[in-house]
Amino acid sequence: MSQAKVERYKQEKANRKKIIRREKRQHVAGVTVAWVIIAAIVVWACYSGYSLYASNIPTKTIYTNISSMEDYFSSLSDSED
Repeated sequence: MSQAKVERYKQEKANRKKIIRREKRQHVAGVTVAWVIIAAIVVWACYSGYSLYASNIPTKTIYTNISSMEDYFSSLSDSED
């Protein structure tokens, strides 16, 4: 081995724990980012699916007779004049 290779090997050996920790952090960060992206895609797909489902549900229309309320409000406005 040349002297440069020996020096490089010694330096790598001295910093091996630091290098391994850095690689582990990078791996954990990569896995975390991947899971966040996957979760975002799943949430988006579920939201889109539910929006499509909800838009196709027929709305219920409720009819009521409010003539008595109209009579009451008209009597209020008549008495104030």
